[in-house]
Amino acid sequence: MFKNINLLVTFESAARHKSYSLAAAELCISQAAVSQQMRQLEQGLNTRLFIRKGREMLLSQQGQMVFECSQKALGIINQGLSQLHQEDIAGELTISSTQAFSTLWLMPRIQRFSEQHPEIQIRVSSSSGFEDLKQAHIDLAIRFGTEVEEQTSLSLACVYFGESEVYPICSAQLADKLQLNTPADLLSTWLVSLEKPGSYDWQDWFEHAGVTGIENHQQWTKVDSTDMAINAVASGHGVTLAVPYLCQKQLDTGELVIPFNLSHPNSVKRYMVYDPHSAKLSRLKVFMEWLKAEMS
Repeated sequence: MFKNINLLVTFESAARHKSYSLAAAELCISQAAVSQQMRQLEQGLNTRLFIRKGREMLLSQQGQMVFECSQKALGIINQGLSQLHQEDIAGELTISSTQAFSTLWLMPRIQRFSEQHPEIQIRVSSSSGFEDLKQAHIDLAIRFGTEVEEQTSLSLACVYFGESEVYPICSAQLADKLQLNTPADLLSTWLVSLEKPGSYDWQDWFEHAGVTGIENHQQWTKVDSTDMAINAVASGHGVTLAVPYLCQKQLDTGELVIPFNLSHPNSVKRYMVYDPHSAKLSRLKVFMEWLKAEMS
C-alpha cells in the first residue's frame, strides 16, 4: 500500500508542468528535492514514471496512469478540505483575461457588477497567455480561442459559455473613402493584425472570401493586442479583424462599421477556467453568473 502522499503531491505538480524546476517553484522546494522524491516514488512503485525529452519531463505510459489517478485522488481530498474553509460571498476575486477583453469589455461594465454586488472586490489582471492559476493567484481566467480546453489542466474546471464570429472592422470614414464593393478591395488599404493572430488571421479570411493575392500585400500594421488594433482603425488607419462585442458602442453609433458581412471561418469560443475546489467558489459563482448574463 502506498503511504507517502507528499510524493504524489510532488509527482502531480511535476507531471502537470512537465518540469521538475517548475514543480519545485510551485511547491517552494528545491529542484534536487523534487528529483529525489521522484526517484523514491519510482522505486516504491517499481516502475519508470518520467522520460526526459530535451528540457521536458514526459510521462511514460505507467506515469500517465499514475498522473490521472493522483489528480482524481488529490481532487477529492482538496474538495473535502475546501468545504471546511469555504469563504463567504463577501471578499476579493482576481480575474484574468486578455488585455482587449479587460480594457474594452470588462472594465466599462465593472460598475454594473459592483452596484449589484458591493460586497465583492474585483482585481483584474491582463495576460494573453495561459498562466498557472495557482502560481499566479488567479481565481478566474476568462479565455478565448479554439484550443482552450486542450491547453487547460485536468485539475481545473473549463466551462464553455458561448462564442462570437470575427468580422473585418474599420471606420465609417475609411469605408466611404475606399468605396468598398468586394472583399478584394480591402487589399487597397492597411491591414491591421496581431503579431500572433493564431486561428484568426487575414490569410484565412481572404481565402474564405475567395480572394487571392494577400501574399503580395505590403501594407501591414502589427500590434500586440486587439484593443490596439481597434484604436488604430477607429482613427481611420486600415481594417482589422475582431469580434464586434469589443467595440459594440462604436458600431452602434456608426463610428465603426463592418464593411462586409462575411465572418472569419473560425469563431472565438469563450471559456471560464477556475479551480473547482477553490475556497472562493460561492463568490466565483456569483461573478460567473453575472458574466454569462452580461454576455448573453
